[in-house]
Amino acid sequence: MKTKPLKVVLDRWVKAFALLDLLKGMALTLRYVFKHKVTINYPYEKASASPRMRGEHALRRYSNGEERCIACKLCEAVCPAQAITIDAEPRSDGSRRTTRYDIDMTKCIYCGLCQEACPVDAIVEGPNYEFAVRSREELFYNKDKLIDNGDRWEALLAENIKMDEPYR
Repeated sequence: MKTKPLKVVLDRWVKAFALLDLLKGMALTLRYVFKHKVTINYPYEKASASPRMRGEHALRRYSNGEERCIACKLCEAVCPAQAITIDAEPRSDGSRRTTRYDIDMTKCIYCGLCQEACPVDAIVEGPNYEFAVRSREELFYNKDKLIDNGDRWEALLAENIKMDEPYR
């Protein structure tokens, strides 16, 4: 059986007797006592969110007020949770637009694949992460609710997409 060198044994005894680990821990605590606190008082203070943050969904419009969604159904096809339902029909001018665009937010896993699949940036996950509701029915978003979200957050959505453009 191999014995430990005397130096190793003595070092261990000195550390234990002098409470070196305890003193190191107390020094670390004292170092952080006087530094600026990183905790925020959440409901009253809000942290800045990344431009890529995935929050509440929104349907965007063009600057002339026309909805962007061209009813290609790529977002519906790519959604792994099958949370998106789209119905479409051609309009009198020959273009295709959605008649129904529903998202079941209880199924949504906020993966962002719908946003990545959209060729015209119609569906986006916006900056709003505070959308608590009282019932499950309020989490079934229809086209009107999604367009309202897009209208409400359009300035910030456009800015976030512009900031993310170099990485697309």
